[in-house]
This record gives sequence, C-alpha cells and structure tokens, in this order.
Amino acid sequence: MSGYEVNFDGLVGLTHHYAGLSFGNEASTQHRNSVSNPKLAAKQGLLKMKALADMGFQQGVLPPQERPHLPTLRKLGFSGSDESVLAQAMRTSPRLLSALSSASSMWTANAATVSPSPDSQDGKVHFTAANLNNKFHRAIEAETTSSVLRAIFKDEQYFAHHDALPQVALFGDEGAANHNRLGGDYAKRGVQVFVYGKQEFGGESAPTRYPARQTREASEAIARLHQLHEQHTVFLQQNPAVIDQGVFHNDVIAVSNQQVLFHHQQAFLHQQQGLDQIRRKMASLETELVAIEVPTSRVSVGDAVATYLFNSQILTKADGKMMIVVPEESRQHPGVWHYLSEMVASGGPIDEIKVFDLRESMRNGGGPACLRLRVALNGAELRAVNPRVMMNDTLFATLNDWVDRYYRDRLVQEDLADPQLLHEGRAALDALTSILGLGNVYPFQQ
Repeated sequence: MSGYEVNFDGLVGLTHHYAGLSFGNEASTQHRNSVSNPKLAAKQGLLKMKALADMGFQQGVLPPQERPHLPTLRKLGFSGSDESVLAQAMRTSPRLLSALSSASSMWTANAATVSPSPDSQDGKVHFTAANLNNKFHRAIEAETTSSVLRAIFKDEQYFAHHDALPQVALFGDEGAANHNRLGGDYAKRGVQVFVYGKQEFGGESAPTRYPARQTREASEAIARLHQLHEQHTVFLQQNPAVIDQGVFHNDVIAVSNQQVLFHHQQAFLHQQQGLDQIRRKMASLETELVAIEVPTSRVSVGDAVATYLFNSQILTKADGKMMIVVPEESRQHPGVWHYLSEMVASGGPIDEIKVFDLRESMRNGGGPACLRLRVALNGAELRAVNPRVMMNDTLFATLNDWVDRYYRDRLVQEDLADPQLLHEGRAALDALTSILGLGNVYPFQQ
C-alpha cells in the first residue's frame, strides 16, 4: 500500500468536567455534575495513542484549546482583571462559565473535514475547520482549530486550508464525525460520503426530539471548497428516528475504513438506495463495497448508543486484515460483545478486536472515534507533516510528564472560577506548543 491513514487524537484538556452541555448526547446529559478526573482522562487518551503507534499505525497528537475562554467572556460583557471576569461569570452565570470551560476540543472527529489529495481536483489535501454552531461551547473552537491545523500541515505545496463555514444554522457543520471515505489504497481516489441530519432547503424530513447538527447545505459547500469530483461524492441523510434516540452524529451509528462500511440497520434514511449509490460509484473506481450491516434484532439503537459500538475505529493492519477498536463499554455488554466476537470469527475483513478504557471520555459522550481525526496521506505528504506531533516513545514520555506537572486529578464546576486553574492551563499550553513545535496558536500567546 502506497498511502497511510494517520489518526490525530485530541489531548484531553485541563478543564475536562461533566457539565451536560450537549443536548442530544445522552451520555453527556446523564453524567452532568459528576466529579471528573482530567489527569486520568488525558492519560487514558495517551495510552490509546501509544498502543496504536506501537502496533505500527501512524498516530499524531492534537493539542487542547485554552479554557476557560476569557476572550468570549469579555465579549459577553464581563470586565476587569482575569480573576474578576471569572468571579463575575461564576456568580451571575455558572452555566455560561461551564460552557466556556468545556474541554470538548478533545473530540477531534469534530475538528474538521479532510479530503485527501487524490480526491481533490487540485491534488492537495484539503482541511475545513468545523463551525460546530449547534452548540455554543463548541462554536468557539474553529479559530484555534484552524491555527493548529495550519501549524501541523504547513506546506502549501501539499495542504490547503479553509476557514469554517458561516456561523448560521443553514451551514451547520460537525466535521469528520459526519463524513466517511470509502475505497482501496489510501493514496488512490475514493468515494467521499457526507452524512447530514437535515436539509434546510426543501428537505424531506428531520428529527423532532433532538437537533440535526449537520445540514446538507454545509456538506455540499465543503465538497465545493475541497474541489471534489461529483461522480465520486455521495450525500446521505441520517435516519431522523435514530437521531431522536441519541445518535447525534453519524459516527455513533456507522464507521468506515477503505472498502468496509460497518453500520446499523437503521443508520440512514432510504438506506438501500444510498448503499446502491455508493456501490456504483466505488465500482467506477474498481473497488467493491463491503457493507457490514448490524441488524436491530442483534443490537438495538439504544444499545449501540450506550456502548458506542459504532463509535469505533477500524484500522488496516500490515497483513491487510482489519482491527476494530472499541471502548470497554462494548465488552461489558453481553449482546454487543457476542456480536463482535461472532463478526471477527466469521472470516470477514475484520478479524481482531482491541479494547480501550476511555471511561472519562465516554461519560462525556465521546468514544474512540470521537477522539481522532483521520487524515489520508501519501508518503511525501506524510513527510511534510510537522514531525513533532507524531507519537513515539519520547513524545509519550514527555506528554505524560507534562500531564503529571499540570493536570488536576479532581474537578467540579466550582473549580472553574479558580484563577489558579486558568494560570495552570496557560502555563501548560505554553509548554505544550513548545513540545509540539506549533508556535503561538492560542489567543493568550498573541
């Protein structure tokens, strides 16, 4: 194989706490006001990154963002010293302070949509930072996300960067969590599948209980920005009924890797027609779709959401077979684990399961797939990536020492007004940008 899929996982931030900010994400809501452990959360993520790097997979690191986000608090009328701003926010609007302290940038599947160079008419890898405008605490991420991506993927010969789409509901964009790419070799052209929750102009149907965060109009705009070939691009609507059951992103009900699409029976609206369209477009690239459909009779939508069966990673091993990475919650559910065990023993493309304990992330509603942004690269493009963000023994040890130095092992909402937490965070991020060679990507560094 001449190409690589590089997974860039988000480092959990110092203000990781359970605020229940994400309406429609039932795990997030369920664990609101629980005591969090930022240090453990960061180390759980680092262990996952290091384990995959040790298995031979290309693994990178994306840094957390600055929180609490003082610039937004000041825009909203809080004034005076940093300490005064925090105190005022906690006194008058603790929920607002909590939102502006969210460590949600850890879920880098929402950081951006990425199109590999063979799919783009100009032959470059394209990045569009997600505007995430359905949730206030995430809508403030795009500017720093863009700065970080530009610092990692600098070389204009290979990489093209686009600003986030306009911050309006019409162009609601949740990034790669609603985007799949199907094909063969990572360095050859594939079929890009954009999954949307609703169509604002002339849409057929939409969820009624929970919001549809991705619009078709946003997906179409990104396809234009990335100069994608129409004959190899597909737009599918997520099943509104499963959104209303807590499937807030496509990656909670479906996941892909190369020619494999692992999905639930109820994942998409007009599912058979959509799969047939994907098959036809893949056939034009001489690649055959392998659709692994999980029946409702084996795994209900509710159990899929509770265990994050589909919020998994499927990775191609050196021997060409695939491994599925799932959270511990999938192993603890008898029905889901029985299904997975049968699948890997069936002789299909996925023949191995790897389980990780990601409890701190899972309790806030993010599993293995939420924590990573996939970037398909050829050899020259991989060599052009900032090498200091790539996981290895040295970086793993350095980042664990960094976490030990700066992170707390207990955090509740009242701690967010502690000025010392703000200072700890800024010192930590200042050190981290030096470790990762990113330059000044945060507002406080400007």
